[in-house]
Amino acid sequence: MSITTEALIMGLADRGQGQKQAHWHIRPRLAISPAMAQSSPPGLAFRKMHGAGNDFIILDSRGRGAVMTAGLARALGDRHRGVGFDQLAEIRDAQDADVTLDFWNSDGSMAGACGNATRCVADLVMTEQGVKTLNIRTERGLLQALRHDDGAIWVNMGHPQTDWAEVPLSGPVNTLHLPLDRDPVAIGMGNPHCVMFVNDAESIDLTGLGPIYEDDPLYPNRTNVEFASVIAENHLRMRVWERGAGVTLACGSGACATAVAANLRGLTGRQVALDMDGGTLRVDWRDDGVWLTGPVAHVFDAVLPPEFLAANR
Repeated sequence: MSITTEALIMGLADRGQGQKQAHWHIRPRLAISPAMAQSSPPGLAFRKMHGAGNDFIILDSRGRGAVMTAGLARALGDRHRGVGFDQLAEIRDAQDADVTLDFWNSDGSMAGACGNATRCVADLVMTEQGVKTLNIRTERGLLQALRHDDGAIWVNMGHPQTDWAEVPLSGPVNTLHLPLDRDPVAIGMGNPHCVMFVNDAESIDLTGLGPIYEDDPLYPNRTNVEFASVIAENHLRMRVWERGAGVTLACGSGACATAVAANLRGLTGRQVALDMDGGTLRVDWRDDGVWLTGPVAHVFDAVLPPEFLAANR
């Protein structure tokens, strides 16, 4: 990977501003070596994007088989020895949709759902195809994405899962009041969530509490963990610990789960703004599903050299 010195300095300086800033705000100028792009065996091209600081690698595997493996995902997710990401999205061909998406966490596990990455990919494919609607096949099911006239990308993340077996949980409990500290709500959005409403989300020790809830036996597949506080009418402050990724600056499926939980608890209506460490996401829980929107940013394009791929399969 060859990145201009100026771009690297700007990017690193921006990332040093602290957790409340998005990972990258300046789109770096990228210089990809022609020899690398044409190497034999060829390197692997990718795009780096983020949605409110929730950052992704995007791989386009249309026209070929899937290339991602757990080992390669872990290597790429390493922010010191790889590229670094919260999730990785691999675009594949689909028979019953415009594209198929697979999601990977930075620890090499599969994510099941990722709202912000879905919005990023929708933006790419809509631009590529010159359309304003898209059908996307994911493990969650068939999702619809729309580009509104103002340019905002909205994705229908499907109906929330509120039955214990769908979340899933390890046994029959009241999902609106889990038998855990801080009285959490369990919501599924194609991946499990544990949502807690607290007086001050800013004061929560995410790195201390997040792993405890993520690995609680009540969640057999682990869980994403959200802490939220009401700051105004239909307005929440939310922070998140993601399953398989740790502290992230935003989480799309987590925003959806938190908005649903807040409505079910009588704290908000169905249209909610959620301020996260990296920006604001908006959720609209409609009759046809939970719709999500927020910022989308293209960071850079690059090519992984064959040596990296061979060492990390």
